[in-house]
Amino acid sequence: MTINALLERKTQVLIELRNYKVLEREEIKDGVLATVEDIEGKKILIWTTSITDAIGVKHINQMTKYMSAKNVESGIIISEKYTQSAKSLARKNNIELTPQDFPSFNIFKHYLVPKHEILSPEERKMVLEKYRIEPYKLPRIKTSDPIVRVIGAKPGDIVKIIRRSPTAGESVYYRYVVEG
Repeated sequence: MTINALLERKTQVLIELRNYKVLEREEIKDGVLATVEDIEGKKILIWTTSITDAIGVKHINQMTKYMSAKNVESGIIISEKYTQSAKSLARKNNIELTPQDFPSFNIFKHYLVPKHEILSPEERKMVLEKYRIEPYKLPRIKTSDPIVRVIGAKPGDIVKIIRRSPTAGESVYYRYVVEG
């Protein structure tokens, strides 16, 4: 099966925005499987599929088999539609489902979008100590926020936002990621 160009582009953007390193790419009957590595060295399996029906439970189970065969703990499915039961099962199996509105371009190239990055555990500890604050007391940002979905932040993460302005120079903000 050939992947449509839009889904292939979304896969490339996801890999670029999350700084994944592609380790392996293989074409399979119903799409493309790519094994990638994140900046912490964790392997993730990305399945880009042009299945015309909504992704259902059987597809989530298929992804789980692919992940087990590749010895990978988490996965991402890039497709168009998902059933509600598939969304629920995917969460339990550590599989991320990209939404239909996931951008097919790098949104950080727009001049109005500030840089966002997820803090590493060391940076997180330093920031919390510097401001003598608990993470839940920081301003919040929801997991449904388009930027949070794009960078792959999970509830409990802290996102660093760097804004540039001609008058103030550079300003840094922190947001605590919550479910929503």
